[in-house]
Amino acid sequence: MILITGGAGFIGSNFVLDWLAQSDEPVINLDKLTYAGNINNLASVKEDQRHIFVHGDIGDTAHVAALLDQYKPRAVVHFAAESHVDRSIHGPAAFIETNVNGTFGLLEAVRAHWSALAVTDKEAFRFLHVSTDEVYGTLGAHDAPFTETTPYAPNSPYSASKAASDHLVRAYHHTYGLPTLTTNCSNNYGPYHFPEKLIPLIITNARAGKPLPIYGDGQQVRDWLYVSDHCAAIRRVLESGQPGEVYNIGGWNEKANLDVVHVLCDILDNLDPKSSGSYRDQITYVTDRPGHDRRYAIDAGKIAQELSWKPAETFETGIRKTVQWYLDNQPWVNNVQSGDYLKWVEQNYSQRSGSKENT
Repeated sequence: MILITGGAGFIGSNFVLDWLAQSDEPVINLDKLTYAGNINNLASVKEDQRHIFVHGDIGDTAHVAALLDQYKPRAVVHFAAESHVDRSIHGPAAFIETNVNGTFGLLEAVRAHWSALAVTDKEAFRFLHVSTDEVYGTLGAHDAPFTETTPYAPNSPYSASKAASDHLVRAYHHTYGLPTLTTNCSNNYGPYHFPEKLIPLIITNARAGKPLPIYGDGQQVRDWLYVSDHCAAIRRVLESGQPGEVYNIGGWNEKANLDVVHVLCDILDNLDPKSSGSYRDQITYVTDRPGHDRRYAIDAGKIAQELSWKPAETFETGIRKTVQWYLDNQPWVNNVQSGDYLKWVEQNYSQRSGSKENT
């Protein structure tokens, strides 16, 4: 079996569901269930004996050690992280605690467990660390995309905390021999995405008749990756990746934020039209966030060449599936929009006065 951390979050829960749909190998799912960890994401496997959910903190080394001793997983896939740039600007301490200290505690427990394994089990064991392209900083409009050798230059408390965790994972491989794998992905989207990130926020706000906030001029460029494609890439890296190596995972889909919002509005106009006008009428420009990176782009050539992985979805197919999922799962949307979430949205956007209206 394998141990997954953060398996009730957006990417983690999609990974659990995809894994169990394709494999009989059991999963131990360790999640602290913070605001972004939603056990309802896993409702379809609630009675599945292959899914063992454990409520706990990756930083609790004794608890992690006990789980490793009890279940003896062949691999750990580490998703658990604080992951929202805006939240890291408002409160960076939580990002240091989870992403840096939490990863350190997890590595210590895993290292102790791995060191005690028999030789053949040690050779087969893997620790896969899931990270982000944001650790590389920002790109100019004509710069080449990020590769695995791009120097780190994080620009937000979030990306700095993930960079630190990446360095810890690298150090545990080079110092102790722990067989680690690191993946750095581009912006994910798809089902079960917590509605503080751009795509689910726009979908939920549009249908609620609320403003669709666009930071600055909306020309910040991101590479978009459908979450199931990301999960497939992680499975491939876990299966055949070389210990100590880094693999960048991207969707080959660079889009400006404003263009993404326009696409979402147009799909909603088609699938769930308003009584009058277009959803584009709700677009509002707000003050940009501090230190907003201008462009991210992933060169996913290494994983394509060495592990024969490429995304199955185009942006056009993936984004339409995503909108349809949100239309079909309104009870999930209603449940995830808790009081705490609404308070945070008010805190983040109330201080960003609209600078102009879309026409």
